[in-house]
Amino acid sequence: MIADFHFLRPEWLWGLVAAAALFWAVSRREDIRARWGSIIAPHLLDHLVVGRHTYRRLRPVHLTAAMMALGSLAAAGPTWEREKPPFVQDKAPLAIAIDLSSTMNAIDISPTRLERAKLKVQDLLALRPGARTAIFAYAGTAHLVLPLTDDANLIQTYVDSLSTTLMPVPGKDSAKALAVVEDALSGEETAGTILFMTDGVEPHAFAAFKAHSTKNEIMVLGIGTAEGGPVKAGKDTFLTGPSGQRVIAKLDVDALRKLHSETGVQVATVTSGDADAEWIVRRAQSHLQTKEMDSESRWNDVGWWLVIPIAFFSALWFRRGWTIRWASVLAVWFVLGAQNGANAAEWRFADLWLTPDQQGRIAYDRGDFAAAAEQFTDPMWRGAALYRAGRYDDAIDAFARVDSAQSYFDQGNSLVRLGKLPEAVGAYREALKRDPNFAAAKANLELALSLIPPKQKDEDQEAQDPNQKPDEIKFDEKGKKGRKGAIKGGSQNAELWMRNIQTTPAQLLRRKFAIEAAEQGK
Repeated sequence: MIADFHFLRPEWLWGLVAAAALFWAVSRREDIRARWGSIIAPHLLDHLVVGRHTYRRLRPVHLTAAMMALGSLAAAGPTWEREKPPFVQDKAPLAIAIDLSSTMNAIDISPTRLERAKLKVQDLLALRPGARTAIFAYAGTAHLVLPLTDDANLIQTYVDSLSTTLMPVPGKDSAKALAVVEDALSGEETAGTILFMTDGVEPHAFAAFKAHSTKNEIMVLGIGTAEGGPVKAGKDTFLTGPSGQRVIAKLDVDALRKLHSETGVQVATVTSGDADAEWIVRRAQSHLQTKEMDSESRWNDVGWWLVIPIAFFSALWFRRGWTIRWASVLAVWFVLGAQNGANAAEWRFADLWLTPDQQGRIAYDRGDFAAAAEQFTDPMWRGAALYRAGRYDDAIDAFARVDSAQSYFDQGNSLVRLGKLPEAVGAYREALKRDPNFAAAKANLELALSLIPPKQKDEDQEAQDPNQKPDEIKFDEKGKKGRKGAIKGGSQNAELWMRNIQTTPAQLLRRKFAIEAAEQGK
């Protein structure tokens, strides 16, 4: 830390010279001996000087020089550490990829490997309050379950719904899972950690793990035991082999060690206590700190702390016998009073320093969304605060003041919250008219359409114009395949959408995984 100490604007240190020169000039001018020493004999001057020790008292020149010196140091920008990127959580982002292959139903770890992985996620959330976590699931295909969010309850809800039966393609493709996770994290400015909770990594995936981006650290938590155990196939049944014997799934510890030695990936095996979870949290935070030290982030200017002693010295001017320019103080007070006179009853001290939108953002970050909605003047931010506060009708009115793709997208999310799925479909389509490449709007439109009962869709179409004749008749050559769409996650909008779905998480994920698997199979 001491080795990193420097000034961001060292040219301001010339102010120290000015402060010293002022003190020397005033002291010399008030030094009677210096002024009369060349005219009056020294032995007579001692008897003629009156109050020769008064220069030792605190005088205005002392405070002025001290304030100039402190002001120069503050303006020079002393620093010794880099500042963190704005609006980024203090905790490192963590993406957890959970293996949902059939062997995760093995009971060598009670109650099953998958259930133990879910409990470990719960432990990690408890150790990382307020930190952002994303959840992925993979088997033969890989899928985003929930993008980065700090809502532990939402994460736990979707993690609890995970099961091996949700996956549309059996098997295990760890390399594909890594690619999906890194693609979802590609837009993050902050370095994160990718954690695989699995009972093994295929040898052919080692090359992908070795070639991964160095921005995000990869960790593997092995779930299972070397002795292995039978694999549950149902409530009271087990997976069996060709001859009817139970299939025993073992954790290949040697393969995990080989993964670490060949790729440098951090590897550990699950424990019954919190030691493994604490190890993961420490590694994630350490990786983030290392990347921040190596990044090109700005230095943290701590010169503003010197405002405190400057204010203290300014207060000492209020001493009996010292002159104060009250005219300037009255002028400032008059300007502020004239500016806020019309709203004197609503005026607050914070209005001197922060705009309404800035005050709203502070309340928003605190989680006081009702207060934030009252402060925001920006309609989009006000709508976001109203949405978070549960006032969806008011949020729609706020979003409607802006004609943009994002506005209609947010209106669609609010309409889903109100259970108005057909209206939400219309809003998403309006968003796509303004931005045809709006991936989140495409995904939400597909999901909203899939949630509308077929009968309601037919009624809505008839209600639009029951007497309208078709201009042209076309046959659907897709059969019963339905509509296909790509779902891309990783944004705050995706998190809001996951809250909007009025169905069970398991049903949503099964449908979502099936759509994405069809897209990946093209």
